[in-house]
Amino acid sequence: MRRHQWEHPEAPTTLARPVWAWTTLYIAAAALMAGLGWLVKVLANWLTTLEWAPMRGPARLLVSIPEPWLTAGLVALGAVVGLGLIFSDALEQVSVAVSDDRVVLRRPGHVQEITRDRVGPVFRDRGHLVLLGRGGEEIAREKCDLSARKLAAAFTGHGYAWTDGDPYLDDFRLWVPKTPDLSEHANSLLKVRAEAMEGSRSAEVVKELRRELARIGVVVRDNGKQQYWRHSTPNPPAK
Repeated sequence: MRRHQWEHPEAPTTLARPVWAWTTLYIAAAALMAGLGWLVKVLANWLTTLEWAPMRGPARLLVSIPEPWLTAGLVALGAVVGLGLIFSDALEQVSVAVSDDRVVLRRPGHVQEITRDRVGPVFRDRGHLVLLGRGGEEIAREKCDLSARKLAAAFTGHGYAWTDGDPYLDDFRLWVPKTPDLSEHANSLLKVRAEAMEGSRSAEVVKELRRELARIGVVVRDNGKQQYWRHSTPNPPAK
């Protein structure tokens, strides 16, 4: 760690997925899904030859479309789906600007600025960048596929505490309804969140419930559709 950076502030270190990477992903996704579109035609033709096929009717309807419109349509549809998937992912990916006095996280439609005095341990967790507060509270969790090595260099280069994983991992416990160590409000939020994860409600609802839990001192960690929880602690772990 550099000494006395706050006496000699340096320019922010900004990390974001480069344009060439986005372009490569768009092309790869479009090509992959276009190929799957072509395979749909092959599968449909095969299903029409089977007397017992459950989807034989829809398959016959599909292959009744004349060529080259059938193949062109399926390939084009697959390409559009592929582009849509990458675009949806792009809306969630965060760029990171780290300076001596703050961290700025940006994604389309969202900007979060966190001053240095609030930031404790920082780490990557299963495709997310996580910033914890001085008391172990979760102050940011954003989808981020940026290089862990570059993130670590950016944060440590500006004097932040980067860790290789969640320093509070062993404190999490499996949530069950009416957990006695949680308040009635926290149990209610976790119950609603569990229902949202099981149902068709948007991922943003699940995220907002996570943020609401963080505001009342409960940190959530998901394992599939199971929720694990811990309380924020008054002091950060020993380094």
